[in-house]
Parts: sequence; structure tokens; C-alpha cells
Amino acid sequence: MYKNTEEYMRRSWAEVDLDVLVNNYRIYREHLPEPAEIMAVVKANAYGHGSRPAANALQDAGVRHFAVASLQEAVKLREYGIRGEILILGYTSPAGCATLMEYDIVQALVSEEHAEAMAAAAAGLAGNGRGPLKCHFAIDTGMNRIGLDAEDPEHCAEVLRRFSSCPDISLCGIFTHLCTADTDDEESVAFTLRQRQLFDGVRQAASDLDLPECHCLNSAGGLTFPANEDAYVRLGIILYGLKPDYSNVLPEGIRPVLEWKSTVALVKTLRPGETVGYGRTFRADREMKVATIPTGYADGYSRALSNRGYVLIRGKRAKVVGRVCMDQMMVDVTGIPDVRMGDQVVLLGRSGDEYLSADDMAQMTGTIGYELVCDISGRVLRIYKGSGK
Repeated sequence: MYKNTEEYMRRSWAEVDLDVLVNNYRIYREHLPEPAEIMAVVKANAYGHGSRPAANALQDAGVRHFAVASLQEAVKLREYGIRGEILILGYTSPAGCATLMEYDIVQALVSEEHAEAMAAAAAGLAGNGRGPLKCHFAIDTGMNRIGLDAEDPEHCAEVLRRFSSCPDISLCGIFTHLCTADTDDEESVAFTLRQRQLFDGVRQAASDLDLPECHCLNSAGGLTFPANEDAYVRLGIILYGLKPDYSNVLPEGIRPVLEWKSTVALVKTLRPGETVGYGRTFRADREMKVATIPTGYADGYSRALSNRGYVLIRGKRAKVVGRVCMDQMMVDVTGIPDVRMGDQVVLLGRSGDEYLSADDMAQMTGTIGYELVCDISGRVLRIYKGSGK
């Protein structure tokens, strides 16, 4: 939903600032040499931020290339009015070929077998007025997830030539994924450099094809490595103001796009020895004031934050006590004066001088900020601020 939801509907909500999103894009755009462009990754509901408003704001700001993970996500973007190129980065069944062609979506080919099946499916649709199936071939440079093995560039080039001459396939480019570009230790940097060398080897071996859309840089890679001959830098998490890795330093001015908020449902006093929540995992060692917050793991607040996470109330940190429940959690507000029902609670974002980001929260549970924002569930209202212009 685009409009601000009535206050009385808000038990747990995320405020998404489209102006910050567009500003993040423009800051990164300034760091890129021409002619490389930005491919905005809006998969997983734009990393939990809302794919429709995010993609439309970015399109209005000049983005012409988008990436998603599934055919369903791609079709939704078209229905939302996204006109530019949309690339599906992973597998789509050959049964989806007609839909790919109908909506003018670019499909990743993840293997020779997949390419053969997609070509056969596309051939079966010949003569209905649709053009050839647009594709990028994935190249495996060491992640061992999808793609042709870049250790044999000549074989890769042979496969690319075979499918580029297929009348039912329009092979537009190749891509790979840098799996350690977010880490700056010597071994990881060496591995990333090796990945780029392998990718360049395939690109050179198939240079006679003059493929226009070759790309390997993700958010992390684009922070560190030059674009060289890449057509795009695929921006994912950094667009939303989060770090690919906690150690990364983002360009000045990049800010998180999303703040997650809730409210105080009640405040009660615990006597020494009383326990809190399922399993009675927290026991009061003194008289305490505890607030109940109507947000839980079904909303995406990780159960792993039980007895260790923090929220912000009245500009101060309040620690989670007891286990996070499905729909609620309890926090210690003993040291925060005058907390009462209806007070705003910040789960992610700023309250006074205190700030808690998804990257900070992820450090508490040994995960990454990506996971936390993607896990914010659909029942958490998204409230959109700004126009993105």
C-alpha cells in the first residue's frame, strides 16, 4: 500500500523512505565510470522494502535495468508498470517460456541442460508472433551454484556460440557472482580476483560473439573493484542502505531506507523471582518494569534475539527479556522513566541519540542484515514516505 495507513491500524509497521532509496542510487551512480549502468536488484519484495514502490521510484530516477529471482517476481514488476529490462537471476522451468516471452523478460540459463530445454520450449512457441527468448548465460567462477564452468573457457565459448546461433534464443550476455567480494582478508581478495580473471577469460574466448551485456559486480564488488568492461553493476543490499558485510564502509551519504516500529501494549511490575515468557528463561533478580511489545517472530523479529536483542524506547535501549513469542515480546524498561501504553518502540532505526540498524541487529545473532529485512513479514504494514523524485 502506498498511502499512510491510519494510526489505529499500526501494531507493527515499517516506514520506507523512497527519497533515501533514490539518493542511495544517485550516490552510487556518481562512483561509477561510464558507460557502466546500475541494475537494481528488487528480488524478495525489494529485500522486504516493497518491490512495487521501490522499483517505480528507481525507474523514475532513471534506472533501466532490474533483476529478480523468479518468474513470479518479474511478472509482477511488469504489472506494476516497470518498462525496462528485467533479468531473472536463477532457474525458471521451461514451462514458463511462453510467459517469459509474453512479458519480455530476460532469463538466466543455469546450465547446458537448462539452455537446451529452454531452446526447445521456445521453438515450440514459434510462429505465434513472439520474438526469441532473451537470455543471459550464467558462468560459474568458483561459487559452484549455477553456470558453465569457467575453468574451461573454450568449452564455455563453444556452448555460447551454439546457443547464440539458435534462432529461438537471443543470447544477450553472460554473468557471474562474486561470492567473497564483501570480505577484505587476503585469501578472499585473491579469490575474488581469480573469479574476475576466470570471467574475463570466458568473455575473451567468446569475444567474437560481441555480447553486449556482460556483468559480474554485485554491491560488494562494486564498492571495491572497477567496472572495467562490465555493462552493469548489480546493486542489491547497498541500495537499501545496508552493508554486504558488517566490516564494509559504505560511500558517504548512504543511509538505511527502512525503519521498523511498534508500540508499547502494557507495562507491568515484576517482583524478584518472577519469570517471563515461554520456558521461563528469564527470572527477575530485583523489582523490574517490563513492557509488552506486539511484535514477534511471525512479524519477522527473530526468535534468536530472545534474551539478547534490544529495542529503542524514548531514546534509550530496552533489552528483550524472555523468549520472543509469535506475536509479542517483552522488554526491560526499568531504567526508562514514564514508559506507558502507546509509546512508540523502534525495532530498527533512530530514537533520540540511539540508533539500531539491521546490520547491528544481525551481529547479535550471527547473521546478516539481508536476512533480517527480508524476514519482515507481510503482515507488518509498509508506510511509504517521500516520492523518490
